Amino acid sequence: MLPPTGTIPVAILGPTGYTGLELIEILARHPRLRTTYLASARGNAPRIDAEFPRLAGLLDHATAQCRPIDHDAIASACKLAFLCLPHEAAMQHAPALLARGVKVIDLSAAYRLKDPHTYQQHYGHPHTDLAGLAHAVYGLPELFRSHITSATLVANPGCYPTAAAIALHPLLKAGLIEPTGIIVNAASGASGAGRDAKPHLTLVEAGDNYSTYAIGTHRHQPEIIQTLDLNHSQPASHANATAASQVPPLLFVPHLLPVERGILETMYARPTSLDADTPRLMAALRHAYASEPLVVVRDDAPNLRDVQKTCRVHVNARLIAGTVVVVAAIDNLIKGASGQAVQNANIMLGLPELAGLV
Repeated sequence: MLPPTGTIPVAILGPTGYTGLELIEILARHPRLRTTYLASARGNAPRIDAEFPRLAGLLDHATAQCRPIDHDAIASACKLAFLCLPHEAAMQHAPALLARGVKVIDLSAAYRLKDPHTYQQHYGHPHTDLAGLAHAVYGLPELFRSHITSATLVANPGCYPTAAAIALHPLLKAGLIEPTGIIVNAASGASGAGRDAKPHLTLVEAGDNYSTYAIGTHRHQPEIIQTLDLNHSQPASHANATAASQVPPLLFVPHLLPVERGILETMYARPTSLDADTPRLMAALRHAYASEPLVVVRDDAPNLRDVQKTCRVHVNARLIAGTVVVVAAIDNLIKGASGQAVQNANIMLGLPELAGLV
């Protein structure tokens, strides 16, 4: 049990990317959690305030110096660790930390897909921590909060799947849309691709441009399908069953926006009934999220500026010419990554869920 007051020390492994930067800034204003250990795999560990000058003065001098990834040292200093590491590195360090009693929130995709064969197919290497994969909890609080409470290893969701699942889950649960033939047309700011230098993310290539990529093959497609349980869902009507058997449950089409941050997703689905209408769709969303302070159900369609630099999800649904059109917006670095990680940490540690986030 945690004491009711006082600070709780946490570590960040791999803090030199955008998710690490966001975590440090969120934790700096958190009433209980304190960053006490920054661990880097770089041979010459950097000072984080030199890597990101905007962090100058935010951490004490000793903490700002990144240290090696030393499991024993982290366990002796911290209650929980955030892993902002590549997938393969996360599978190496998560079990070592868990064995030493440290709770882990992994921001990579190492523990998101429950089927190791699906993971290998989409990530190109075998899963090396099947024991961890078996007990990892998918960290989408609005859908799986009760499981997160007792978790020791949480797989922080991908940014695209977070928006899609929150927007579509209530409509599927209410039987208002068919669980096949769903199209998720999504666009993200360039920070979603990480901090590593890539030619297509340079200003010359990405600026004043708009492009699609990985159509139907993106790694987040199986994650969305799994989260919505679409592989096991049946068409709502017998008449649709035969046709639906020939239709994949979901097609994910991502795009790159020439902006820093934010995700906007427009989703298309078939209604299950001719009686479907916009009021019923909106009622399902409002009922599902009436007590969720981070989900805003809108009468109009959201845009990026509504959610940038917040941990909120804005959603809207309507019936247009016989098609259900759902729009969702999030900040890919906050609700889509670091903010959601802190939300999960709060739940795991028995703290107020919104601490440090609003």
